[in-house]
Amino acid sequence: MHVQEWLETVPAAAVYALVGLVIGLESLGIPLPGEIILVSSALLASQHGDIDPVVLGACATAGAIIGDSIGYAIGRKGGRPLLAWLGAKFPRHFSEGHIATAERSFTKWGMWAVFFGRFVALLRIFAGPLAGVLRMPYWKFLIANVLGGIVWAGGTTAVIYYVGIVAESWLKRFSWLGLVLAVLIGVTSMLVLKRKARKAVPEPVVAGD
Repeated sequence: MHVQEWLETVPAAAVYALVGLVIGLESLGIPLPGEIILVSSALLASQHGDIDPVVLGACATAGAIIGDSIGYAIGRKGGRPLLAWLGAKFPRHFSEGHIATAERSFTKWGMWAVFFGRFVALLRIFAGPLAGVLRMPYWKFLIANVLGGIVWAGGTTAVIYYVGIVAESWLKRFSWLGLVLAVLIGVTSMLVLKRKARKAVPEPVVAGD
């Protein structure tokens, strides 16, 4: 069953809670499909009036900010042994190459690595814990965390929601052509932000190169 189809079967309150929880756990450092859940929920909100996009965006933003803050606290307390433990548990996401890539990004960009990390799957998982491990001053982390959470979670919700509204309206007027154009507008908007973020993130180092 598709994620959006499954979400249609649960109450609106459960959708809000699920979005906040999944994004929070992902931001904390657990590899979960937070972006997929958020996009699917925002599309669902555009099609069903019982899901409020403002509440949805607020829950996503809160989950992102709180999850990252908890991840920061865990990383600051656990230090580098925590990264080694995560590497053993999640080798695909916390390999030495990925950790080195994320660390270089933090060293070069500082607060911006936390902010733009929201738009890059690798850094979205690493940002909180790694900022704590590297002992980034909390006030700097908090500013970047809050701004990044609002722009990513709130922005993604708004863009996908309005793309869904426009797509449905255009689909009625212009059939498939309207749908294609509406989706392209939304996708282009998200790709512009993601492309800017990736420019700040070097490619992962592959062991053995």
